[in-house]
Amino acid sequence: MRVRIPKYRLHKASGQALVEINGRRIYLGKHATDASHERYHRLVAEWLSEPRDRSLIEAPGETPTLTVNRLILRYWQFAEGYYTRDGKQSTELGCLREALLPLRELYGRTPAAVFGPKALKAVRQQMVDRGLSRGVINRDVGRIKRVFKWAVAEELVPPSLYHALQAVSGLRFGRTEARETEPVKPVPDLHVALVLPFVSPQVADMIWLQRVTGMRAGEIVIMRPDDIDNTGDVWTYEPYDHKNRWRGHSKSIALGPEAQRILAPYMDRPADRYLFAPAEAEAWRVVHRPPYHGRPRKTKVYPSELRRREKIKEQRRRSRRHRSRSPGDRYDTNSYRRAIERGIAKAAKNGVIIPHWHPHQLRHSRATEIRRQFGIEAAQVVLGHAKADVTQVYAERDLELAQRVAKRTG
Repeated sequence: MRVRIPKYRLHKASGQALVEINGRRIYLGKHATDASHERYHRLVAEWLSEPRDRSLIEAPGETPTLTVNRLILRYWQFAEGYYTRDGKQSTELGCLREALLPLRELYGRTPAAVFGPKALKAVRQQMVDRGLSRGVINRDVGRIKRVFKWAVAEELVPPSLYHALQAVSGLRFGRTEARETEPVKPVPDLHVALVLPFVSPQVADMIWLQRVTGMRAGEIVIMRPDDIDNTGDVWTYEPYDHKNRWRGHSKSIALGPEAQRILAPYMDRPADRYLFAPAEAEAWRVVHRPPYHGRPRKTKVYPSELRRREKIKEQRRRSRRHRSRSPGDRYDTNSYRRAIERGIAKAAKNGVIIPHWHPHQLRHSRATEIRRQFGIEAAQVVLGHAKADVTQVYAERDLELAQRVAKRTG
């Protein structure tokens, strides 16, 4: 049977090239470019390599009409229940949604049973073209493989499909066009100290507490008096939720004198109430808001202007963009990070230039400090890592020790 090759076409409205395969339009980028031609030939080659006889691609136990889109939908129904803890959905669902987006765009209507390694590489190339970093791409490809692993367990696709996808290895450093990200470095204590006057006392205490303990931001924002044992000389904090809780691991964090000094003013609240509340920070901000220093108005305020002001206020109340939200009972990792960013921006307006930094760098700073003073094993214990090689990522190598060795022996 003669096979009609899909044509390379121009989409006049957008100036992009497109090809229509199996009734689905695929945009290839700017028309008449080498990149669009390359992608066109790749997609056509993959389409031609697919078997035309469905008896060759069906296997016992699979659903003949199961497309990639239907498979994703069935997996999503499973994931919404699986990635939920204490009635709240995990952030993994958001990451999973982003990972599956290029898969749906390129192969949504393709039978799931014929999605092989070449197709997975095409999806990965789509991620590269979008400018994603190498680490993010490798994690997202792993999530796609996880979908097909689940499908094998549910007998929706043949087991050979998942084993074939496992042959697609991750992108290697220096051997790919994917963007590389800079490693996370410790933040200098000077940059931390400079931002403290430009944030609320609650955020300032969170920043310094994370600096002296090395806790994750997610562990800082959920602190409650009920989770802290303050009976001994060294307090112990056991977060009710943490990164490795799903593995069945428990975690205890030691709080020394400096951490106790920061936490002491917050320990008198109810046992189940969060220590650091945005509502308290907002109340402090209202009280300490700088007065208006403009010149007093001399002209009369006419009724038409008052009506115009009321009209603007009403429009803002109705507008979704200007709708105000009441501060919550606790910070989350995003609002904590944004509070630091606002402090850095406020400092810049006052002539204090602070390089951008984020809360995760405070953990690196603490790990580097502990490793320098007490060694890698102590840093591993304080950070709560099961393996020392993970701690190596957080604790910068002590260059001073290497310099002393080189001075004596090299």
